[in-house]
Amino acid sequence: MSESQLWDAVDDYFTAHLSPEDDVLDAALRDSEAAGLPHIAVTAPQGKLLQLLAQIQGARTVLEIGTLGGYSTIWLARALPADGRLVTLEYDPRHAEVATRNIARAGLDTLVEVRVGPALESLPQLADENPAPFDLVFIDADKGNNPHYVEWALKLTSAGSLIVLDNVVRGGRVTDADSTASDVQGTRTALELIGRHPRLSGTAVQTVGSKGYDGFALARVLE
Repeated sequence: MSESQLWDAVDDYFTAHLSPEDDVLDAALRDSEAAGLPHIAVTAPQGKLLQLLAQIQGARTVLEIGTLGGYSTIWLARALPADGRLVTLEYDPRHAEVATRNIARAGLDTLVEVRVGPALESLPQLADENPAPFDLVFIDADKGNNPHYVEWALKLTSAGSLIVLDNVVRGGRVTDADSTASDVQGTRTALELIGRHPRLSGTAVQTVGSKGYDGFALARVLE
């Protein structure tokens, strides 16, 4: 068994016992694949982690930057109370259409609002609405803009809020200070911002699994 096959097998084991089969989530993945969306959604164990983090936070409001087909959105929205709110931002109208259907089938459309367009345009519009601070922000969009997304997350949260930044390892390339790749530089800048910002306390964790070698960062807003 190769290393990647072993990672897949362990993820399958975790999923079978800790994130049992779910028709709604399975359908969301099937419809996303049928629509030709890229295979970059979080895995079931990662989705369950997001749900648990939101529950541990006691989150009532969640901001997601990067919707794709709504798979992670469903995991997060299921952690919210009946009067909760999740705003998710998606650049691609086709992705947003698939996500909207998946979210409605999950019975979560009263909690979730999908906003379409570049997130760096949607975020200032959202801020202009003066929403209550978001309890959790999940960032999983174009990596080159990660530092901007972290900065906006800070503007839209308050003390005690949690920011989750996905895909920070970049297959190990995050260590390459000389890389000219926007995903690497954007991720490095975001991590360094978290590390030095006086309002943030953060860490990053490496992971392996069916999506390969990757990881995520967690940052708590201090004030």
